[in-house]
Amino acid sequence: MLSRPNAPRILGTTPRRGAVAALTASLVGLTAAGAAWAASPASAHAASAGARTCAASDLYLSMGHKEGAAGSLYWSIDFTNTSTTKCAVRGYPGVSVVDTAHHQIGAAAKHSGSSYGTVTLAPGHSASSVVRTTNGPVGGPCLSTGAYLRVYAPASHTAVLVPASWKTCSGLFQVGPVNTDGSI
Repeated sequence: MLSRPNAPRILGTTPRRGAVAALTASLVGLTAAGAAWAASPASAHAASAGARTCAASDLYLSMGHKEGAAGSLYWSIDFTNTSTTKCAVRGYPGVSVVDTAHHQIGAAAKHSGSSYGTVTLAPGHSASSVVRTTNGPVGGPCLSTGAYLRVYAPASHTAVLVPASWKTCSGLFQVGPVNTDGSI
């Protein structure tokens, strides 16, 4: 099988465990060496001067919290910095639903219109973006269920396939900006 230069990476759960274990070991080593380290969720905060833009290779993408409310279904996409330095994300990710053959199902998610700022991620820290659809065929039919979300991190031209059983319903498919407060 030939590899394509811009073929999406497929992420599962095993690489995350390895990445988290490696990051944990690095943090323990830094702490033992006397390095100052803020390991609180506040390390993912608004703009920090000098932080480089996160590349796709710096980020581990995974599906986070999923919930339904008031006829809608919300599911967060988590962006975790797996590099050894801080990096920043700003704006909306590109998101579409794809099947097991990596064919797109329906239109890509539309931006929610929410305002956003720059989020600086320390190594091992995360921010998220929330996708939304209706919780069933409220004002129209549902499309077939996809196997992945194809996600382009903000400012990235490299897609990542994140395993996610997602079905867009009623013609509503929105994505919010990457943030630390869980808003869409």
